[in-house]
Amino acid sequence: MYPIVRLFKELRLFRNAPPLALGEVHVSHHLCWPWDIDLWKELNNGRALTLFDLGRIPLAQRSGLLTVLRRERWGLIIAGTAVRYRRRVRMFEKVEMRSRLLCWDARFLYVEQSMWKTDGECSSHAVYRSAVTDQSGIVSTARLMAAMGLETSSPPMPEWVRQWTEAEAMRPWPPMQDAVATALPDRQPA
Repeated sequence: MYPIVRLFKELRLFRNAPPLALGEVHVSHHLCWPWDIDLWKELNNGRALTLFDLGRIPLAQRSGLLTVLRRERWGLIIAGTAVRYRRRVRMFEKVEMRSRLLCWDARFLYVEQSMWKTDGECSSHAVYRSAVTDQSGIVSTARLMAAMGLETSSPPMPEWVRQWTEAEAMRPWPPMQDAVATALPDRQPA
């Protein structure tokens, strides 16, 4: 189930927080609850991706993006994610989440997020490729920045993000439906 109560708590908690300029870090703190864990009593990898919403959406609120989305009747989508998991987060452990807009290109915003354990170790790191949409499709980042009243260019895209976007551009879409079926040997029912 989506953590809607936790999301509203975060939005309420940061409703009067100082605004953030593009690229500034939003910091929030979270607890790994029993409903966030997997069979090994640690934060489930899919749930970690969902919990990153608890940092991204308040970041959008504090940067003024949510106000623009409401005013223009635009949406916000995730178009891709690259994630690294390095340290387990066990049930009832606290994490500090850091979220920031890393850079953007003509179509996408790249949001960097990480979860840090109380011992200072990074447990996971994600980069999200996000887009603003209207009824016609993706809204250009130039149009978005204009709607936000900003006249600024993107910070340089880190090399590893650039290479990720290039790799994603080479990835076939739609995926080949027959690839898995033909790669598996014939199996006889038991």
